Amino acid sequence: MDNQTAKILVVGAGICGIRAALDLADMGYNVCLIEKSPVIGGILSQLYHQFPNNHCGM
Repeated sequence: MDNQTAKILVVGAGICGIRAALDLADMGYNVCLIEKSPVIGGILSQLYHQFPNNHCGM
């Protein structure tokens, strides 16, 4: 199958899903990225709850 016509579905828009979708798109694949949550980023998108001021206290 030709890279230009291949369609790939990436399920999950966490950091790994986003990276995979970007890499596949750079390789010429037609990529669809889906996420069940209203925001992308997975756990990483909630990091501000743990470190709201960018200080980890170490």
